[in-house]
This record gives sequence, C-alpha cells and structure tokens, in this order.
Amino acid sequence: MKKPRIVKQPAPGSVLPLLPRVFAVLAAALLVGSVALAALLPPEMSLREALTALDETWPEGLQHAVLGTLGTGIWDSVVVPLLVRPVWLLPVALGLICVGGAVTTHSPAAPHTKHRPQ
Repeated sequence: MKKPRIVKQPAPGSVLPLLPRVFAVLAAALLVGSVALAALLPPEMSLREALTALDETWPEGLQHAVLGTLGTGIWDSVVVPLLVRPVWLLPVALGLICVGGAVTTHSPAAPHTKHRPQ
C-alpha cells in the first residue's frame, strides 16, 4: 500500500500561491513583446539604437549611473554586450527566466485519493 503524499499547504494570506502565476504572466508579456519587437523593428537593430530612437540623451545617463554605482567592470562586461545585441533578445532572455521561475515555484496539487470503504 502506498503512503499518502503529504503536501505542505502555505499559510493563509501568503503570497506564495500567486508567485507561479505572476511569473507566468510576466513570461507571457515578455515573450509576446519580444516577438512584436522582432516583427516590427528591423532585424539588425540593436538595443542601443532602439533606446536612442526613444530618447537621445539616455546613453550618457545610463553610462554615468552604471559607472558611478557599479563600476567599470559591470559596464564593460555586462551592459555594453547587452546594448549591442538585437533589441528582441533581452525580453526573450527575461521571459525565459520568468518561465523557469514559474515552473520552479509551482507546487503540484495535492493528489486526489479515493477513500474506499473497508
């Protein structure tokens, strides 16, 4: 005879049951947005070009903020490589991370056991 599986229920009022749904909604929005960016913008357009088209003063502000708070290493090894990638790549990456978060935080439902008369 199988042992019944014990599923720990979250405390009442806890936000944990909402976490998988929040991640799933964020993932859907980011993935749909990335498809829209890939379809509507030129395929070779980088993130820097797209953001500069919105506001021409943002590169200096971003560089000043990152260099002032995080340093040159983060600017050179993280931010600059992201800025030269296609505009749709960042939302895809964040969407896939949110998919992973949704799958990871999802807890399976309690198994349905039929009580048999003895």
